[in-house]
Amino acid sequence: MRVVKHLIPVILLSSVFIFWIGSASAQTAFSSGGVGIGAAASTIPPGTTITNQNWQQYRQYMSDGLQALFEGRYFWKMPPDAQIVVGPTVVNPPPPNYQAATESYAGQVKLLNLPDGGLTLTGYRGGTPFPNPSDPHKGWKILANVVYRYIPHSVVINHAGGCSLDRTGNINCVNGDVVYRQMSFNTDPGVPAVQPGFEDIFWTQWYIVTQPEQMRYTASLTIAHTDPARSEDLYAFIPSLRRYQPVSPLARCSMTEGIDITSEDYRSGFDSNLTEMNANYLGEKKILALILPKMPGQFPDDYDLPLGFPRPSWGRWQVRDAYVISASKIPTRQSGYCYGKRVMYVDKVTYNIYWEDLYDSQNRPWKIAGLFLHSVNVPGIGQVDASGSLVYAFWDIQNNHASFIGDPTSNSYPVFINSQVPPKYLDNGRYSTPSGLNLIMR
Repeated sequence: MRVVKHLIPVILLSSVFIFWIGSASAQTAFSSGGVGIGAAASTIPPGTTITNQNWQQYRQYMSDGLQALFEGRYFWKMPPDAQIVVGPTVVNPPPPNYQAATESYAGQVKLLNLPDGGLTLTGYRGGTPFPNPSDPHKGWKILANVVYRYIPHSVVINHAGGCSLDRTGNINCVNGDVVYRQMSFNTDPGVPAVQPGFEDIFWTQWYIVTQPEQMRYTASLTIAHTDPARSEDLYAFIPSLRRYQPVSPLARCSMTEGIDITSEDYRSGFDSNLTEMNANYLGEKKILALILPKMPGQFPDDYDLPLGFPRPSWGRWQVRDAYVISASKIPTRQSGYCYGKRVMYVDKVTYNIYWEDLYDSQNRPWKIAGLFLHSVNVPGIGQVDASGSLVYAFWDIQNNHASFIGDPTSNSYPVFINSQVPPKYLDNGRYSTPSGLNLIMR
């Protein structure tokens, strides 16, 4: 069993898939109390330590999934020594140029109804498309802000990878390198708004496996388009064939044995076709979020097992103001889709996602997802919380599997952003086009 971050388009070419049966305990909602919107006090004082003994005093600041881990109703439960140490809230807003783009262009963004019942937008040129989301379609506007939130133009992460953990404690890991490039709607200083030759491309992500040896050189490329209604293009490089081939969009929801995440969960928690989604606004909530000052150490050494929860050494948690939305496929696109819905806890300032409660196609609780962002310093901009560097934690409560993806896998490896990116990664043809995959192994 292997967890392969960014590699799902490749591994999905196999015929091994997971099938799951919900246990009796997985038939109910994550938390009988719902999201607890409006129930929270003003904040949690810095210096507070939340433990198994006192967590109920602070449950109103938790996602339903985090409450379920503390309640111990599933196989995955909070370790006895777990601690959430609360620190001050430090909000790193989007960069000035991104905010300026919001002020200049947000008024031009319009919603359009599609024939299949979905929504799309027109007139987007950069920044936050809906800076003050309101009805009608408030939930969908928040989801659109998630899709177009600030991410630097160019990010390279060496030693990105993931590990799977099963109920018996078996661990399997894969490592690789990631090259992310935003081709359109750029706002970073000194970067063209649109990269020449890539006018119809929103962003690309290239990934290659470096370990284990038997999977080395296996690679994938994801291409997202500026037209939000156009499906992402997926390509896989197969070392044995020494060439790339396209991957069917139908494979995005398929899962290989031992993997607890899908392509729909990437890009820091959400990578689905916006025009195929409904999104209901559930309210606002103060939520506990862990924003990392540096990446933790290697899995499993620096994780609190058997759950794999963050240790206090990772950093202090913050209380952040969040929107809570429930996203699902529109009825005409729901058939065959992996998720019945995803409840998302979205930062009101940055539109980053901190927690998700994922339900299967029968709307039974399936996965608890924690997204622990890594705050980094972007050259010429300063500190930001959304860079593509983070720890993903996915706890599958139906199959008793878990996945932990580190971008990068530990604090020993740097994250290169914009002018920091080594020259060998600056070739857009090599790292952002399908033909570039064929240059692997040459």
